[in-house]
Amino acid sequence: MCGVLGLVSHNPVNQLLYDGLQMLQHRGQDAAGIATTQNNSFFMHKGKGMVREVFRTRNMRDLYGNAGIAHVRYPTAGNAGSPAEAQPFYVSSPFGIVLAHNGNLTNTEELALDVSRQYLRHINTSSDSEVLLNVFAHEIRKEVTQSDTPYQLTVSAIFNAVKHLQQRLRGAYAVVAMIAGYGMVAFRDPNGIRPLCLGKSEENGKTSYGVASESVVFNSIGYELVRDIAPSEAIFIELDGTLHTCQCHQQATLRPCLFEFVYFARPDSVLDNVSIYQARLDMGITLAEKIKKVIKLDDIDVIMPIPDTSRPSAMELARHLNKPYREGLIKNRYIGRTFIMPGQATRKKSVRQKLNPIPSEFADKNVLLVDDSIVRGTTSREIIDMVREAGAKKVFIASAAPEVRFPNVYGIDMPTREELIAHKRNAEEIAQEINADACIFQNLDDLKQVIIKLNPNIQGFDDSCFSGNYITGDIDETYLNHLSANKQLAQPLLGSKVDHNISVDDGDERE
Repeated sequence: MCGVLGLVSHNPVNQLLYDGLQMLQHRGQDAAGIATTQNNSFFMHKGKGMVREVFRTRNMRDLYGNAGIAHVRYPTAGNAGSPAEAQPFYVSSPFGIVLAHNGNLTNTEELALDVSRQYLRHINTSSDSEVLLNVFAHEIRKEVTQSDTPYQLTVSAIFNAVKHLQQRLRGAYAVVAMIAGYGMVAFRDPNGIRPLCLGKSEENGKTSYGVASESVVFNSIGYELVRDIAPSEAIFIELDGTLHTCQCHQQATLRPCLFEFVYFARPDSVLDNVSIYQARLDMGITLAEKIKKVIKLDDIDVIMPIPDTSRPSAMELARHLNKPYREGLIKNRYIGRTFIMPGQATRKKSVRQKLNPIPSEFADKNVLLVDDSIVRGTTSREIIDMVREAGAKKVFIASAAPEVRFPNVYGIDMPTREELIAHKRNAEEIAQEINADACIFQNLDDLKQVIIKLNPNIQGFDDSCFSGNYITGDIDETYLNHLSANKQLAQPLLGSKVDHNISVDDGDERE
C-alpha cells in the first residue's frame, strides 16, 4: 500500500505536496518522494524514511514549479530495503515523464520482458511501478509517432495511450504522472481496487486541481473534494489548469478493496463516497450482533479498543452492548505500525514499545478487546499476554474484519498463506494460538453490507484476503506458490537516501 498525490496549481506546490504527503504518511513509512516541474524540467528528491526524515529545507527550496507529484511508499513489490525503489520514477523519453503508483501489478514479469526485449528499455529496479512507467512511455511514443504532428502530444493521444496501457495491465493501480511541458495525468484500474480522488481550489478566479489517494489530503492543503475518480477513468490536467477526462474501459466496475475501509484509510477520509468513520461505526454494530451469539454478555465487564484504527468500531460496539467503554492500552505514537514492519522478530519486539497497559483498567476484569483485523496474530498474542499480566481474568478479542485466510496480491503485504493466523484454523483454534478465551470475527457478508448501505453504487469488492476470490481472474495456485517462494528469497538491502535533484546536496543539517 502506498499513497500518491499530484497538484497542478498557479502557485508553487512544493510546500503543498510536502503537507499532503504528511497526511498520507499512514499509507507508507518506508520511503517518500516529490517531483516538480518548471520550464520543461523536473526537480526531484526522494529517499528512504518518513516524510519528515527525507525532506529538509534545502531539498524543498530546490523543488521548483507550480505542478508536481508525490509518493509515500509501503513496500509490496520490489526490494523494500533499496533506496532506488523510492518513487516517483523517471524516464527521459518521450518528453520526460515522472510517475508514482499505488497498488500492485500481477503480470509484472510478462511486462518487464516486453519492456526489455521489444521496447529496448532498461529497468533499473525490481519495482512493478518502474515497469508500468516504461510501458506507459512506450504507449505515448506509439501515439506520437503515428500522429501527423510527431513532435506534439495531444490530449487524445494521452488518453489513447492510457487506454492501451490499461489493456496491458493486470492487477490494482492508482497512478499519477507528470509529462514535462504538458501536464499531469492520473488514472485508476478498471475495478477501482485502489482509491483515487479529485480535488480543487479556487483562488483569484483561477482553479487549481489535485489528485490524491485519500480525500483527507485536500482538507489539509486548502482544497475541496470534488469526487472520486471512477474505475478506469483517466484525468489530464494541463499546466494552465484545463481539466480533461476520459473513460478508458467500457466494462469498468466499482469493486474497491475492503481492507481500505477496515484498516488502511484514515477515519477522516471519504473513499468512493463512503465515510470511513461511519463505516467503522457501523462495523461495530454488526460485530456486536455477532458477539451476542457467541459470548454470554454477563461475562464481559469492559470493552477496550486496540488503538487506533479499531476505536470507532469499539465505541459503537460498547454502546450497542450497553457495556462500559474504557481506554486501557496507551499507544506510543513515535513507533511505526507493526503491520508495515518487515520481519516477524521486528514486529514482536516493537509491540511492547508501541502499546502500554494501564493495570488498574484490567485488574480482576473480563475484558473484550476490539481490533480492526487479525492478520498474522503476532501482535494480538503479545497484547493479550500484556493484558493478562496487567491483571485481567478473561480476555476476549473481537475483529471488525473477517478472518484473513488468503494472501493479498493487489498491494497489501501479506503474500504467503503460511504467515496468516487464520490459514487452516477456525476461530476456536485461533483463540488458542493467541491465548484468548474467545475470538470473534466479523461476518464477510455483514461487512460488505455495511459499505454498500453507505454507497449502493458499489458493485462488489476486492475481498480476496477474506474469500480467496481474486477479481482480476488471473490468480491461481501456481501464481500464489511463486509469490510465496519469491517472498522467502527476498533479502532487503541497506542503503542511504537517493537524490535525483538537478542540484546537489551540500549538507545534512535540518534547517
